[in-house]
Amino acid sequence: MSGNFEGKKVIVAGGSTGVGLAAARQLQDAKAQVTITGRSKEKLQQAAAALPGINTAAVDSGDRAALDQFFQEHGPFDHLVVTLSGGKGAGQFSTLPLQDLQEGFEGKFWPQLNTIQAALPHINKAGSITIVTAVSSILGLPGTSGLAAINGSLELMIPAIAKEIQPVRINAVSPGVIDTPWWDFLPTADKKAAFDSYAAQTPAGRVGKPEEVADGILFLARNNFVTGTVVRVDGGLSL
Repeated sequence: MSGNFEGKKVIVAGGSTGVGLAAARQLQDAKAQVTITGRSKEKLQQAAAALPGINTAAVDSGDRAALDQFFQEHGPFDHLVVTLSGGKGAGQFSTLPLQDLQEGFEGKFWPQLNTIQAALPHINKAGSITIVTAVSSILGLPGTSGLAAINGSLELMIPAIAKEIQPVRINAVSPGVIDTPWWDFLPTADKKAAFDSYAAQTPAGRVGKPEEVADGILFLARNNFVTGTVVRVDGGLSL
C-alpha cells in the first residue's frame, strides 16, 4: 500500500540546496507541510524565496543539543529526509590527509546519525526516514576510499536500524554523480571535464539531476512496504 503526503509533516534536514531542495519542492507540490533545516540562514532565505510557503529552521546538525531542541519544539511529524553532506574525504589514500577524512565524517556521518537519533522520539509510527548516501560506497574508484568509508558506513547500518525502529521505516537513496552545488569547489572548466568523464562511464550517458534523486526519496517515503533498503539512483554508474 502506498501513502500520500497531503497534510503530512515532513522535515528535510539539509534542504536548502541541491537534492534536499529538490525533494522539498516535490514534497510541497505533493501537499506536504515541509520544514527544511540548514546551518546557513542566507541559503534558507533563498530557499524560502524559491518555495513560497515552505518552513525553515536554522539548525546545526552537528550540535546534538540544538537538534534535540528543534525536534522537541517541532512536535510529532511523519517523514524525515536527511540530505546532510560534507565536502571532504576524497583523494588518493596514500596522500589523503586523515584529518580531511575525519572532517568528512564530521560533515556527513555524525550529523546524519545525530539527526536520526534526535528525531526518533518524535516521528509517527507510520512514518519514515530516508537518508542520502552516495554510490562511492560501492564503486571502488581510485580517490574515493574515504568517501566509500563515510557512505558505506551509513548504508551498512540501514538494515539493522530498520529492524530496531520498526514499524518506523528507514531507507537510503544512493546517488551517482549529480549536478548540484556540491561540485562547485571545482572551477567551471574542471567541473565540466569531470562531468564529461563520468557521463562517458555511465550507461545513461550523462550525469544526474537533483530532481531524479528526489524522485527516489519520495518513492521510499511513500511506499509503506519498503524498509532497510538502499536504492541506487546513479544512471547505472555502479554496474
